[in-house]
Amino acid sequence: MALVRRARRIDRELAVTHPDAHCELDFTTPLELLIATVLSAQTTDKRVNLTTPVLFARYPDAAAYAGADRAELEELLRPTGFFRAKAQSVIGIGQALVERFDGEVPGRLEDLVTLPGVGRKTANVVLGNAFGVPGLTVDTHFGRLVRRLGWTDEEDPVKVEQVVGDLIPRSEWTMLSHRLIFHGRRVCFARRPACGACSVARWCPSAGIGETDPVKAASMVKTG
Repeated sequence: MALVRRARRIDRELAVTHPDAHCELDFTTPLELLIATVLSAQTTDKRVNLTTPVLFARYPDAAAYAGADRAELEELLRPTGFFRAKAQSVIGIGQALVERFDGEVPGRLEDLVTLPGVGRKTANVVLGNAFGVPGLTVDTHFGRLVRRLGWTDEEDPVKVEQVVGDLIPRSEWTMLSHRLIFHGRRVCFARRPACGACSVARWCPSAGIGETDPVKAASMVKTG
């Protein structure tokens, strides 16, 4: 119970620290979010957002992705890295949606994870942000922070998801994901966290592993 109370206290504090926490991928439909999330692997959301306007205009629906010219699609995806594998996944997603889901993105995790290149992390991003279904997005930032915060020692994303899901109310799962990812990108950096400027340091067993001087730590914090 002490861990539950501490985890929920940290979540409340992060809500104050990052009131603008949100999905940083640009999208207007579930399909756009699904494709953008697949493209975000091994690159930044900013890079994906620079790529997707032309991509979304060129391929407005699942059928368009299913029938895409591979060479043309690869060229559009080249800036995101691993463009051949991503093109393969995107075409496969389009084909699977057309063949099995009438061209629509399904709103169930068990269906989403059957799509090419889609795992639980991607599925939870889509469910939480396009369908309003609570989900925990266990990416590298999320995993790093929950371990630093002492919520779990697990490394496996599925086990991390299960442990954190027991600590935080289901209704908060999607926003907790955004808050932890925001905090990981802006304050709790992988190599040297800005501990002296961290709003949850008083509840963090790892506090002090990074810069502890408040002024120096504040200068490290990223905004925007």
